[in-house]
Amino acid sequence: MKKIITLIALFVVVISSAQTQFEQGMTKAFALWKEGKNTEASALFERIAAAEKNSYLPNYYIALMNTTAVFTEKDKTKIDLLLTKAQDALDVEFIKDQNNAELYVLQALIYTGYVVADPMTNGMKYSSKVMEAYAKAKAIDPKNPRAVFGEADYQLGGAKWTGVDTKPLCAEVDRSIELFATFKPETPFSPKWGLDRALEIQKTCK
Repeated sequence: MKKIITLIALFVVVISSAQTQFEQGMTKAFALWKEGKNTEASALFERIAAAEKNSYLPNYYIALMNTTAVFTEKDKTKIDLLLTKAQDALDVEFIKDQNNAELYVLQALIYTGYVVADPMTNGMKYSSKVMEAYAKAKAIDPKNPRAVFGEADYQLGGAKWTGVDTKPLCAEVDRSIELFATFKPETPFSPKWGLDRALEIQKTCK
């Protein structure tokens, strides 16, 4: 009996230790990212992803980090490398789970990266894919604020060329802000970004 209790205690210690390592690693990676040390942060997320197969989050943040870097990058060669790396990381998680709204939101963002990098070449090719990815995200989780806002934001971005009525899109931005207010991330590291951008776009809508 004593041996069993010792084994159980040891098992609990191992689990809590593993959790602590994951949490410590994620916290450190976020800190590096915040400091602008994207290469180091990405490398750390990769190490966490290799060690923690049950969480989609490390690969998710590799993809998010590389995708968001595209919007300030001018070198098309670097943009292609960043988006390829983002897609590779995301694909790993899609193989494991096709029912995660956050993955589809990020997929839409990757496609948006291609459009922004070269609108003339990629606009027609990727716009429908962007909308399809957001539609899938909303079908899985209709109250996901990033899905609701992302779809409206993308359409607003193209409104000056498509001539669509922006009022319904601005109403969706307003709705996304309400959803952000009630959205509860599953874990401390789960996605919770997007509100700042939504508030900025809301001002332009006004």
